[in-house]
Amino acid sequence: MRPDQLQAPALGTPVGPGAAMPLDIIDAADAFCAQTGAAVLATVIETWGSAPVPVGGQMAIAADGRFAGSVSGGCIEGDVIAAAAKVLATQTPRVLAFGVATEDALRAGLPCGGTVRIHLDPLTGSDGRAFLHAVKTAALRRDPLYAIYDLGTGKRALLAPGTRPMTADGSALAEDLVDQLARGVSALDKRPGGETFYKSFAPPARIVIVGATHIAQVLTELARLTGYATIVVDPRDGYGTAERFAASPVITDWPQSALETVRLDRFTAVVALAHVAHLDDETLGVALRSDCGYIGALGSRKNHAARCARLRDQGFSEADIARIRAPVGLDIGALTPPEIALSILAEIVETVRGKRRN
Repeated sequence: MRPDQLQAPALGTPVGPGAAMPLDIIDAADAFCAQTGAAVLATVIETWGSAPVPVGGQMAIAADGRFAGSVSGGCIEGDVIAAAAKVLATQTPRVLAFGVATEDALRAGLPCGGTVRIHLDPLTGSDGRAFLHAVKTAALRRDPLYAIYDLGTGKRALLAPGTRPMTADGSALAEDLVDQLARGVSALDKRPGGETFYKSFAPPARIVIVGATHIAQVLTELARLTGYATIVVDPRDGYGTAERFAASPVITDWPQSALETVRLDRFTAVVALAHVAHLDDETLGVALRSDCGYIGALGSRKNHAARCARLRDQGFSEADIARIRAPVGLDIGALTPPEIALSILAEIVETVRGKRRN
């Protein structure tokens, strides 16, 4: 497949937990609006303790009670659906709170030591459809998009790509929150004057693999099961065949041309698996000139030292080269291609999610 033949993934394709933008939920909400004239988008805005769905997790609810997605492990969905019907009847956004100290939580079955707050946003008429279509368009273009919810007034606004998020009163947002949103993580800003929730609709995390090797075959399958989209690049005849890579589109072109067409961004991981010096070097050169969020390269420490010397000769700094994860993957003692592929995916997930703090 040539780069110009590469198609964007369907919006209805579930992107799984590895992605920041739940396109299946947005697509479902749009379908519900088209079928029943209205829908409610339920979003987790705050959690504490063992809440199973993180902040930003969403659930689409149709006017007839059908739903897609989840805002918990399943214990409070019934109450959320019932509340959504009232929200549609009044056309007024609402915030629900569930916690172990409330009767609602005990009745709903949330005794696991966690609390969760859910924002319900009614999507009706042209305004609701326009909001959903804006999110879907941004997803196709891989443009970050932010929705701002003033929880006091119920107002919703969308920030165009590249626009710096601000508080509801127009003042500057704290730098840590700006950084959080830029990484695709939604956030709740609490101030004396009220609360504002920032929903980050970041592009789905994806993996670009250069080198259609055995490890790459396993990695594409593991990524598919985990919910990450993959693209395989290899100019060599017989490597990137449909028989070998049923789980991923393949671009049969040189890394320089293919990666420029793919448009690397901070939500893209690039993995050099060719284990051929000129292919890996070309891949890493393009990746280092981009702002992609993860760069990994197969090879021993001795092999990587020689690679680093070549990259220095090309003008890359030590800071540039330090971005490369090599040997690629978490150190789990991996030896076989499936184990190496697993270690690579684990390291990418760790990069997307961040290390857990005890």
